[in-house]
Amino acid sequence: MPRGPRLDAPGTLHHVIVRGIERRKIVDNDKDREDFLTRMGSIALDTETSIYAS
Repeated sequence: MPRGPRLDAPGTLHHVIVRGIERRKIVDNDKDREDFLTRMGSIALDTETSIYAS
């Protein structure tokens, strides 16, 4: 049975895990890692989202 939707209210903290399918790597090298972090940072700024760890 699938779980219900998450609550999403202003100011709510979410614990997010980024993981590849079957726990595979999501980045292949330092350039991929840098690009991923740059995109995450850009999205966080655009949406005024705080990221407490990376």
